[in-house]
Amino acid sequence: MDGHAQEAEPAGKQINIVYGANFTKDEANFPGATIFSKDTRQVQFEHQGADLWCDIAIFYQKENRLQAIGNVRLQQGDSVQMTSGRINYDGDTKLAKAYESVLLKNTAKTTSMTLTTDTLYFDREKQESYYQDFGTVVDSTHTLTSEIGRYFMELKKYQFLDSVHILNPQYILDSKQLDYYTTSKNAYMYGPSTITGDTYRIYCERGFYDTKIESGYGIKNTRINYNNRIIEGDSVYFDKASEFASATNNIVVTDTINKGVIRAHYAEVFKAKDSVFATKRAVSIALVEQDSLYIHGDTLMVTGKPENRILKAFRNAKFYKTDLSGKCDSIHSEEKTGITQLIKNPVLWNGENQMTGDSIYLISNVKTEKLDSLKVLNNAFVISLDSISMTGYNQAKGKDLFGQFEDNALKIIDLVKNTEVIYYVYNDDDELIGIDYTKCSAIRITLANNEIEDLTFITLPDGDIFPEKDFPEDTRKLNGFVWRGEERILTKDDIFDAEDNNLVLPVIRGIDGPIDLDANEEERSQNEGDPVNNIDPSAIKAQKPKERPKVKKVLSNKAQ
Repeated sequence: MDGHAQEAEPAGKQINIVYGANFTKDEANFPGATIFSKDTRQVQFEHQGADLWCDIAIFYQKENRLQAIGNVRLQQGDSVQMTSGRINYDGDTKLAKAYESVLLKNTAKTTSMTLTTDTLYFDREKQESYYQDFGTVVDSTHTLTSEIGRYFMELKKYQFLDSVHILNPQYILDSKQLDYYTTSKNAYMYGPSTITGDTYRIYCERGFYDTKIESGYGIKNTRINYNNRIIEGDSVYFDKASEFASATNNIVVTDTINKGVIRAHYAEVFKAKDSVFATKRAVSIALVEQDSLYIHGDTLMVTGKPENRILKAFRNAKFYKTDLSGKCDSIHSEEKTGITQLIKNPVLWNGENQMTGDSIYLISNVKTEKLDSLKVLNNAFVISLDSISMTGYNQAKGKDLFGQFEDNALKIIDLVKNTEVIYYVYNDDDELIGIDYTKCSAIRITLANNEIEDLTFITLPDGDIFPEKDFPEDTRKLNGFVWRGEERILTKDDIFDAEDNNLVLPVIRGIDGPIDLDANEEERSQNEGDPVNNIDPSAIKAQKPKERPKVKKVLSNKAQ
C-alpha cells in the first residue's frame, strides 16, 4: 500500500490507496496529482466501504478526489457493482460520475437488476444513482428505458422520467413518469401513461400497476379498451387474471361494436361473461335513427356477445327518446330479437298519448334497427288530455293494442276486443260539438306528428255523439281509467329521480394524496406538498329541464 500523507483529512474520510503499482507525476497537465498505472494487476482504492479498480488513476490527494480511467470497476458491499470506461470520484461528497458504457449491477436475490447508460451519477452518501441522457434497466421480467432515471438503493426504487418504456413479453408500458420498485415489481404512474397487453389497453394520467400479475388502477383521466368496450371513469380498476374491470364516479362504458353507451357512478365489466353491471344514476344510451334512446334503472345489466346483447334495467326503470317515453318496474331488451319489454305496471307516452296495459312490448327491425311495432297486451288503455278544454280526456280501451311505426314515429294504433271510446268532437272554430261514446269490436287510430288524426270504428260500432249537457261528468271516464300525467317523462333528465340527482360521490383516494403503497411514511409526508398530488375535481353542472310542449287540437272522423 502507498504511504502518501493524509494528515489534512479526518480519519476515515480520505480516499485510501490499496494498490498503486506504477506511479508518476505530470505537473504540466495534472498539477498536484499523482498518476498510478497498473502492472500485473489493476490499481485499487478504498473509501468507506467501497473499492475501486482501474488501469490508470489520477489521484488528487489533497483535494481527496481521483479520476479513474480504463476498465473501471466500483464495488460496494457484496451486491452493488458499477463498471465503466471512466469514473470521477470525490471523497468529500462521496459522489462518483461514471461515463463511457456504464453498467450498474445489483445482484441481490430479491432486487437483481442491471442499469446501462452513457453517463451515471452515483451518490454514495444518499445511496442514489441517476442518469440524464437515456438509460436501460433490466430485471428478471422487464426491460425499462427512459431519458432520465434515478435509483434509490435503500428503497430499492427507480424513478423514471421522460419517455419511459417498459417491455415485457405480456405487455408494453409507456409513461411520462414512473416509479418502480424492484422488490415488489409495483409501478406508480404520474402523467400520461399507456399499458398495452394482448387483450387490453389502459390509459391514465395517475395510477398504479402490479407488473407481476397485470393488475392495477388509474385515478385520473383513465380509459381502458377491453373486449370491444371502452371504460372511462374517475377511478378504474383492472385485473387480467380474473378478466374483471370496475370503475367509480363519472363512468362511461362504450360498446364499440353496437355503439351503445352506459353512464353511471359505479360499474363492473366481466370479460369472460361479456357483461356489464352498472348502478348509481345508471343510464344506457343508444342511437335509434338519429335519436338517442335513454334507459335508466337503479341497476343496469348488459350481457351477451355483440350480436346477442341483452339489456336489463331493474327497479324504477324509465326510458326516453324525443317522441316516446315510459316507465315500469323493469325493462328487458334483446338485440337479437329486437324486442324491448316493459315489465310490471308499465306506462308509455307517445306525444300526448298515454298507453297502459299489463305488458308492453316495443319491437325493432333487427336489420334496420328502426322501431317497427308496439304491443300492449291485456287491459290496453289509451288516454290523452283534451287539448282544447284541457279538462276532459279522450280515451280508447280494449283487450290488446297493436301499433305500427314508420320512420321511428308511431302512425297506427289498433285496439281489439271489447273496445270503447270517449272522444271530444269540435268544429273548425274549436267549438265543442259533443262527446262521442262508442263501443265496437276494434278501433284503428291514425296518428300524425304523434297526435290523433283519424278514428275508424270496425265491425258494428254502437254509439253516438252526445251533447255535453247529456253526458254527465261522472260518466266521462271509462272503467279502468288511471291518468298518470304527473309521471310523464318529458326530457332525458326526467328519467332520474331526486335520489339519483342528490348522490354524494365517494372521494377517490390518491387524487389529492400519495398513491405509493411501497413508500415509507417519511417519503409519503415529503410528497404531500407535491403539486402532482393535488388535483381539483371539476364541477358538474346540472341541465335545466325543457318546458312541456303544448297540446294541439285533434280531429275526428267516423266510418262504418
